[in-house]
Amino acid sequence: MQLIRVGIADDHKIFRKGIILSLRQYTNISFVLEAENGEDLLSQLKSNQPDLVLLDLRMPGKDGIETTKEISKLYPHIKILIITMFEDERYVSHLMENGANGYLLKNAEPAEIKKAIMEAYVRGYYLNNFVNRILLKKSTSRIKNAPSLNNEIVMSDREKEVVRLICREYTAAEIAEKLSISPRTVESIKDRLMERFGLKNTAGLVFFAVKNELID
Repeated sequence: MQLIRVGIADDHKIFRKGIILSLRQYTNISFVLEAENGEDLLSQLKSNQPDLVLLDLRMPGKDGIETTKEISKLYPHIKILIITMFEDERYVSHLMENGANGYLLKNAEPAEIKKAIMEAYVRGYYLNNFVNRILLKKSTSRIKNAPSLNNEIVMSDREKEVVRLICREYTAAEIAEKLSISPRTVESIKDRLMERFGLKNTAGLVFFAVKNELID
């Protein structure tokens, strides 16, 4: 399996070292960057760009929210996993819609962190039970307004099918095979939808689709 190069930004050195040590057993994950805050991370990314970063929210200087937005703008190929103690749905929604590929709590087991890294790297997003509960809550509590041609979110049947399969964790190649189209066409549809709805990445598209009940 391909080696995944990972960076971590957290102002608590003991926590950073603990994460690195706890994931050392997984030989396909290599930590190549450590940063104390967002400014430090962005500075290091100029010369050393990992495949994925684990990013704390509350840090001195540039916090995780600002840093997520800057990374998604400057280095859209880098996956971002938020790892924090904040169990607040407002952070989840905001971050997933602005470039984060997943949201983990700091009490997560090493096996879940490893799973999150793998899924974010391969599929572009990771949704754990915590995030899924937030999505379900948003979906069931959403106010049902009368239909309006001005605010309806319109997608073609093909676009809906692609989003549905993305939400079911199929890769672009798997979706292409199922729909008898090319992987490039799948990526083109996905990119078009993200541009249309102002989304940063696949994670944002999944979050947007579930929140707005665009799939069955």
